Amino acid sequence: MSLPPQPTTFQPTTKLPRVGTTIFAVMSQLAAEHDAVNLGQGFPDFDVPARLIDALHRTMRDGSNQYAPMTGIPALREAIAAKTERCYGHRPDADAEITVTSGASEAIFDAVHAVVHAGDEVIVLDPCYDCYVPAIELAGGRAVHVPLGLAGDDSQSFAPDWALVRAAITPRTRMLMVNTPHNPSGAMFTADDIAELTALLRGTDIVLLSDEVYEHIVFDGARHESVLRHPELRERAFVISSFGKTYHCTGWKVGYCVAPPALSAEFRKVHQYNTFCTFTPAQSAFAEMIQAEPEHYEQLGAFYQPRRDRFREQLLGTRLQPLPVPGGYFQLVDYSAVSDLDDAAFCRWLTVEHGVVAIPLSPFYGAPPPGQRLARLCFAKNEATLDAAIERLEKL
Repeated sequence: MSLPPQPTTFQPTTKLPRVGTTIFAVMSQLAAEHDAVNLGQGFPDFDVPARLIDALHRTMRDGSNQYAPMTGIPALREAIAAKTERCYGHRPDADAEITVTSGASEAIFDAVHAVVHAGDEVIVLDPCYDCYVPAIELAGGRAVHVPLGLAGDDSQSFAPDWALVRAAITPRTRMLMVNTPHNPSGAMFTADDIAELTALLRGTDIVLLSDEVYEHIVFDGARHESVLRHPELRERAFVISSFGKTYHCTGWKVGYCVAPPALSAEFRKVHQYNTFCTFTPAQSAFAEMIQAEPEHYEQLGAFYQPRRDRFREQLLGTRLQPLPVPGGYFQLVDYSAVSDLDDAAFCRWLTVEHGVVAIPLSPFYGAPPPGQRLARLCFAKNEATLDAAIERLEKL
């Protein structure tokens, strides 16, 4: 008697063989399982501005709950244009150059797929945010990893070596991706970096993608060197930002891309078949918030700097060594005085045994520097959250 055929499980050929569940989801799940203080994933645990919440509720009650225009509602695009001019002295065309997206990650994906073809090369500066390389690979491109300066205790930590970037350019280079203020390190481009970048790209057809989601979180009187300040760069660039980082509402997933008309046209071809449009009530709320309270984004660095300074002082009372943080809301720490474990193992140990979640840096690299012992902590938290974490870290 023959046996019935056994069911088989269809196994597709993966398009992303090196990709698993993102480290942020893994560590947040581990935090929940062990009741740990979560300084891993980069989300604030304090309130969204009251005006923004009120505007969102009002907009929904007033019936603005259907599809938005594909490029974003006109009021928000005009508000972004005005904010850009106020901050950087350049007013992009709200109709032709600004597209609202479902978060900065969508905008990065759209920009890469708009211009990167199979076989093209895209230069990324390691460490880089973990969504960059999968977007490149799904477009059929190849990520070329160029390391930033190694971590130290001076202002040159994670600075680009433009000679290395220049050496990485080939006839197949289609895009260069940069990020300032930088995640995970907080490093920022200087005026000299902008001059080097401009000279590097001059005379090429390389497209620039500038990830500027932490644009307003800068410290110590520094100036954010947005690509939008610099005509020669912005004419070849996708500049991407995020309202989630600026307004403490990462779960709303609203971002935008500013690009010249020809690049925006290609960007929108991808965007319209990706998400098509973005959460309508939030767009109206952001338009109102930007116009009514510009002081919010103008004072964001001043809002975060006391948190940065207080957290750094507290860390100096532990065995973790904090690195400088010029911008953004992440604090890197050197844990080499605590453990010889690699960063992934250390962060798991820290969560399970000591109840504090950090993010390892190795997922931000193509090939992590050997022997590097760094982890990322988020200080976009209430004082009570940070104090609870410090109390546990003091016992290391």
